[in-house]
Amino acid sequence: MSDPLLDVKDLRVWFPIRRGVISRTVGHVRAVDGVSLSIGEGEVLGLVGESGCGKSTLARAILRLETPREGTIRYAGRDITQASGRQLADLRRHVQVVFQDPYASLNPRMTIMDIVTEGPLEHGLIPAREREQAAADILGDVGLGRDALHRYPHEFSGGQRQRIGIARALAMKPKLIICDEAVSALDVSVQAQVINLLSDLRASHGLSYLFITHDLSVVRYIADRVAVMYYGKIVETGPCETVMHNPSHDYTKKLLAAIPVPGRKRGELET
Repeated sequence: MSDPLLDVKDLRVWFPIRRGVISRTVGHVRAVDGVSLSIGEGEVLGLVGESGCGKSTLARAILRLETPREGTIRYAGRDITQASGRQLADLRRHVQVVFQDPYASLNPRMTIMDIVTEGPLEHGLIPAREREQAAADILGDVGLGRDALHRYPHEFSGGQRQRIGIARALAMKPKLIICDEAVSALDVSVQAQVINLLSDLRASHGLSYLFITHDLSVVRYIADRVAVMYYGKIVETGPCETVMHNPSHDYTKKLLAAIPVPGRKRGELET
């Protein structure tokens, strides 16, 4: 069996609680407290849990936007827990992120062509003379036309802006994309379109996803495996169908019971 693309072991990210005139540390918020997970090449891991359980902090630690207190993060067999400089820049070339808010995550002063090609130009993935065609090709992959190139983010709908965010990530030719609540701000019908797009891109580009959400009903349509996070810890993990239909942890059962299903009594699990 080959090594996982991403392998996280016993990761901890704590934030200090400071009080008093001299800001003395009196305790810690254990946002991520001993989390272990792995993602194979071409695999989608769904990370679910309520707001505030530490999902986004875990994602930021994997991206090295937060500094872990303990534990290790290995990407493609390399320990990147303490990566810096060129090694960190290389990590961010191969691991991209799609944020929750498709408007706040896009620079309103940049055209869509600039947004999509800024990263590839910086990393030398495309020559400057080919940037317009490269941007058009990437936008075509996410279902947007060439007419979008010279427009600005405010001229698009929420679903279209999220497609632009996906295109920006895709332009870096990554192996892993972290989708941090990437569909939660969208209408239900648009959510389905974006999930289908992510599934198609996974197949055509050989991508792996860490798909973060609080909604188990969304995860079932895209994930191979599910990890359930509760108060900074992973309390259950397994194949998607197993977790959905035969949950073992009480918290997972409560998440499933919270999914609205027509005709089902309150608190009942889906059969």
